Amino acid sequence: MSPLFLGILVFVCIGALGIAFVPSLANSGRADKRIKAFNTGDPHKSPADRVAGDRDRRRKELQQSIIDQAKENEKKKKRVPLQMQLYQAGMKLKKGAFIRNSLILGVVVFVLLFVLGVPILFTLTFAVAGGYLLPRMYLARRRKKFRKAFLLELPNAVEAIVRGVKTGLPLNDSLKIVAKEAKEPVKSEFAHVVDAQAMGQSTEDAVALIYERVPLSEVNFFVVVISVQQKSGGNLSEALTNLSRILRDRKKMQAKVQAMSSEAKASAYIIGSLPFIVASLVSFVTPTYLLPLVASPLGNIMLGVAVFMMSIGIFIMNRMIQFDY
Repeated sequence: MSPLFLGILVFVCIGALGIAFVPSLANSGRADKRIKAFNTGDPHKSPADRVAGDRDRRRKELQQSIIDQAKENEKKKKRVPLQMQLYQAGMKLKKGAFIRNSLILGVVVFVLLFVLGVPILFTLTFAVAGGYLLPRMYLARRRKKFRKAFLLELPNAVEAIVRGVKTGLPLNDSLKIVAKEAKEPVKSEFAHVVDAQAMGQSTEDAVALIYERVPLSEVNFFVVVISVQQKSGGNLSEALTNLSRILRDRKKMQAKVQAMSSEAKASAYIIGSLPFIVASLVSFVTPTYLLPLVASPLGNIMLGVAVFMMSIGIFIMNRMIQFDY
């Protein structure tokens, strides 16, 4: 046997021994990774345990998707332009017309107080308050009323969608039924969704339009359920049934909180109106008793300080009786 042939034979034997005792040299690490991934990290798990592990992992992914979608929707309602506020209040007024009407109201208040002989400083103050604060307070009240009416009808709309889905109707047809038969303002909002779908938008994007006009947690729940179902699939009727039950439970909780806080609200209203009632009664009994507050400069300063402190007190009491559900 030649030395060259003997050397080749020895090299082949050493290589075979290395492959046998060191599997990574044969690139078997990938096979180990695949086996490990198949067994979900535990080679002793049964197929039923692996299926349960996959189901839990899928549930966690869906939960994370819901959380991400909810956070994304919450970010959209932090900054609301004036035109969107008008839209959310159910008003068809344009932004320019709203600003014009606010200026007209401020001018009317200024002229009225000036004719009545109110000092110019108070006239300007009340004119600015009348032209800026009063319209926005009215707008905020309209927005709150619109949301309350929407939440009152939303559970019925969700249950109508559930009944449609259970009978075999597609989700789009169920939305059309709500847009035709629901009460206002839910009817109009779902009509916008149907129109957006007719213009070519996806169901997920069309339903998201509801949250832009009614930025509430309950509406966010509905949008997230529809979005996740469109992305990942699943039993839509069961998800919407649970959502409807949650909405009704939240409504019951709101009624319970309002009933329990009614005493605190009544106290706040009484305390806030007491100075004005006392001033009116004193002026009625003795008309000249409070006249120095209006006639003298020192009285004007004291009256301004009193109004400022009363405003702070009313604001604090108002915040104390506001509850987030």
